[in-house]
Amino acid sequence: MKLYLFDEAVADGWAPFSLTRPIGELRFGALLLRERIEAWVGQEAEGHLVGRPWLASFEEPGAPAIRTPLSLPTEAGRLLVSSRFVPERRSGRTFEADERADRAVVLVAGGVAVGCYLPPGRDGVGADWLAEPGSLPGAAEREVEGRVLDAPWDLVRLGPERTALDVAARASDREARVLPDGVWRIGDEPLVLEEGVEIEPGVVLDLRHGPIGLGRDVRVRAGCRLEGPVWAGAGSRLLGGPIAGLATGPASYLRGEVAEVQAVGWINKAHEGHLGHALLGRWINLGAGTTNSDLKNNYGGVRVGPPGHEVDTGLLKLGCLVGDHAKTAIGTMLDTGTIVGAGANLFGPGRPPRWVAPFTWGFGQDAGVYRREAFLATAAVVMDRRGIELTSGARRWLAGVWDEACGGGRA
Repeated sequence: MKLYLFDEAVADGWAPFSLTRPIGELRFGALLLRERIEAWVGQEAEGHLVGRPWLASFEEPGAPAIRTPLSLPTEAGRLLVSSRFVPERRSGRTFEADERADRAVVLVAGGVAVGCYLPPGRDGVGADWLAEPGSLPGAAEREVEGRVLDAPWDLVRLGPERTALDVAARASDREARVLPDGVWRIGDEPLVLEEGVEIEPGVVLDLRHGPIGLGRDVRVRAGCRLEGPVWAGAGSRLLGGPIAGLATGPASYLRGEVAEVQAVGWINKAHEGHLGHALLGRWINLGAGTTNSDLKNNYGGVRVGPPGHEVDTGLLKLGCLVGDHAKTAIGTMLDTGTIVGAGANLFGPGRPPRWVAPFTWGFGQDAGVYRREAFLATAAVVMDRRGIELTSGARRWLAGVWDEACGGGRA
């Protein structure tokens, strides 16, 4: 059996992230959405099925490639799972496929179709079914435990709870029992320290409200106060300040007040400033003093989206959603519910708008478009500083994203 993830039509509208990546490559707790489904099934995904053609060249270390429904081999069983589905996985592998079955099976969670199993020899499903999954002719139904995420801000709203469950699940054989002198532990929730973690004296680990997990080779500098639930991916640097409710992927540098943030990884926030109730992609640089609001002055619900097409998130607190490779200048102030498009470079007088189009260059009267080749050159430099090469394939992917967002052809 081969596993594939697919993005439904709903996921196509998950701005700003759906422009640059399959939704399965977003973080939700200590795992990506893809990794969560892989753990549930017990095998790695063979590919992403995405209806956004400009992502055909998507290339990222560790991530499967983009596939098309017609390219899937039929000689083996195929398990197709929605990238928005979060399976309930209490311990170990919990999904078992009957690979002897000679009929298709539709997977249903709470009355919603979230995937299907196609036996060997059966034709695949078309783009219409992947966009809006439902019943299949001659197929059985199977109930599976889990939930479907409706919008990207669900990752922010539900992130701390999911982070706590993920870190607690890792605690069985890696819980720290002896801490370096001068490191203070408060509370009894699990503390998971993977190989190579270094914590300087003067760090406070507050485990009263949730566990804390630090991945391989994470460094925590004096002056940090970590309040669980927290997960910091391999090679991250926590440089100072109060950090609570965080889940970030590898090689993220964070300083200042950070509260209830989910980040894919490779984030650079090495200076002071508040970042709260936010969802971040990859390769984001927040300049010194960048601060976001996550609560309106009138305590009203947060609406997000482009002018004239805003939607009500139903949330009281929501800071910002920041796309891949976005950057902010020093002192940038982001209003509640700001969406920053991929590749945007924010600088200028006053505050940016609450909807920033992808590849925006500056803001205000002099705002323009980040030139394609200049953006790609900067991306290569930024990635090289962390020892990651912008390969020719990844360059084609990002160039295709720019063409889709900016009309193509302009240099």
